[in-house]
Amino acid sequence: MRKRFVMAVSGGHTPWIMLRALAKLDLPWDVVHVFQVDERVAPAGDADRNLTHLNDSLLNRAPLPPEQVHAMPVESPELDAAAANYSQTLCEIAGSPPVLDLVHLGLGPDGHTASLVPGDPVLDVTEKDVALTGLYQGRRRMTLTYPVLNRSRQILWLVTGAEKAEMLLRLSNGDRSIPAGRIRQEHAILLADRAAAAKLGAQLTI
Repeated sequence: MRKRFVMAVSGGHTPWIMLRALAKLDLPWDVVHVFQVDERVAPAGDADRNLTHLNDSLLNRAPLPPEQVHAMPVESPELDAAAANYSQTLCEIAGSPPVLDLVHLGLGPDGHTASLVPGDPVLDVTEKDVALTGLYQGRRRMTLTYPVLNRSRQILWLVTGAEKAEMLLRLSNGDRSIPAGRIRQEHAILLADRAAAAKLGAQLTI
């Protein structure tokens, strides 16, 4: 019997309400480990940091042991080494190679998920579970890569907003030309609001 539950959560505005609701649940928090799917390279407490909002929405509200919250070390002056260290932490907690129990993902209007963004060399990383991107919307980012995301036991997509409708349709159709389309659809659950799902109709396949 496994004695821990390892999850990774994404940033963005969409999951804040979900995480606040999760924090109210009576769960065995003592066995939960929380990793980040991605993070902007920015100072601690910066409004751009996913961790800032993760703290406010979940970590400061749920009785999670602090040592079971694994923040991406984006404040390190040696980012390549920091990414390697985060990968090692994943192995220590989730096995080697690491297998996450649950990964929460969002979807960008440009088809990105995590910080796997169109045209970035990070899309082609196959030998690392954690990597760095180039500049995207003014920031470099640290992100989980396809190998570890596609090993996860469960993917939870949470997508809202009309600006996501076209990309959600392409995702549901398995369009591998967008970054999100390269995430395995087996063991995936999709939650979308009406605006985001407007183009799906009967075509929903996830």
